[in-house]
Amino acid sequence: MKVMKFGGTSVGKPERMHQVADLITRDEEPKIVVLSALSGTTNTLVSIGEALAKGDKQEAKAIIDKLEAHYHTFINDLVKQESSRQKAHAIISEHFEFLNIITRISFNEALNKDILAQGELMSTKLFSVFLGEAGIKHALLPALEFMSIDANDEPQVSAIRQKLTGILAANKGTDLFITQGYICRNAKGEVDNLKRGGSDYTASLIAAAINGTVCEIWTDIDGMHNNDPRVVGKTVPVEQLSFEEAAELAYFGAKILHPTCIWPAQQEKVPVKLLNTMQPEAAGTVITKEAGSVGVKAIAAKDGIIAINIKSSRMLLAYGFLRKIFEVFEKYRTPIDMITTSEVAVSVTIDNPAFLDAIVKELEPFGSVEVDSDQSIVSVVGNNIAQTQDILSKLFESLKPVPVRMVSYGGSRHNVSLLIASPYKTQTLQLLNKGLFGLD
Repeated sequence: MKVMKFGGTSVGKPERMHQVADLITRDEEPKIVVLSALSGTTNTLVSIGEALAKGDKQEAKAIIDKLEAHYHTFINDLVKQESSRQKAHAIISEHFEFLNIITRISFNEALNKDILAQGELMSTKLFSVFLGEAGIKHALLPALEFMSIDANDEPQVSAIRQKLTGILAANKGTDLFITQGYICRNAKGEVDNLKRGGSDYTASLIAAAINGTVCEIWTDIDGMHNNDPRVVGKTVPVEQLSFEEAAELAYFGAKILHPTCIWPAQQEKVPVKLLNTMQPEAAGTVITKEAGSVGVKAIAAKDGIIAINIKSSRMLLAYGFLRKIFEVFEKYRTPIDMITTSEVAVSVTIDNPAFLDAIVKELEPFGSVEVDSDQSIVSVVGNNIAQTQDILSKLFESLKPVPVRMVSYGGSRHNVSLLIASPYKTQTLQLLNKGLFGLD
């Protein structure tokens, strides 16, 4: 059994849903199909929650009405039979009745999670109606019945496997299942979610739980590219990546893949394929245990980085100094992306400013603290590039015009990371594209 995940752009228009139906019926292998919300829906649901959080029920109502009208228009192009349209309109009306009820009661974070869940619930139900009209046998597989996270917001892998195995066994004879990405239940049993990009995570968790033959991630890009096609003139898809290489690229900014997606599939050695809904014949990118080749494969950039420099000639060499610094970040559950040390200073980067002021305050007793915002991490990723001849000379030769703030090299065999001021990001990506790949 394989898992196929389709993102918001892949189901964002009625004709795209029709195309998804064609893709999932191209072969007879049993499959679980994971769908995101229609493109734009989650952002709109976030806006509804924000309006309610500030007490502006009129604004929330206006957003709800506009989104509901969009869905009813969507239905008329999705299905043709009157009975199917009535069923689909009834489904949408029920969900928007729920949203309207929320505007009349006291708002809280638990209700906000319920709001955010509506997108995936509606997309899967609408797709099910279309499949039914097309005569395609399938079953809805409610994610809220098996996908769960613990008190630390981590997926309960063993529980997911146990529940999912039981549900599939109870539906013996069904070879096609449709389920929701992103949404889950938390340790309290409340509706929750796997955060942004969580549909990728859902697909990978399911693939691991059922020991799937493959986990296919379908988007609007033909695989992982060697650079960011939004800012670089010419890029090419990468044919094969190892799990480690893909994880590095996803974490450091490659938008096609959610950073958490790799881990579950990697644990069970389930291959992951990145494919293009609009160009299904394209080879895309396959992610497996094996890297396939040695050398530089791709470049990714991560914005919103904050650099923190702690300078202390008195304490740096003291026993336990670094541990004390790390404990501050651990206390505020703020991960560190990069770290460099010198004789008198430690520099680290973070991507979450939520507790920045408190972190700086607790670091000040250790020495002088400097904070630089508006930074970007540019990562050059490839198999064993730390041992690849001339990689550093080519890299820095390419970046002569760019002031580099930090370099992380040797911590990973697959990654060389640079910290630069964000205004230099586009120039950096373009220079590296030419210097490392020979592409203008």
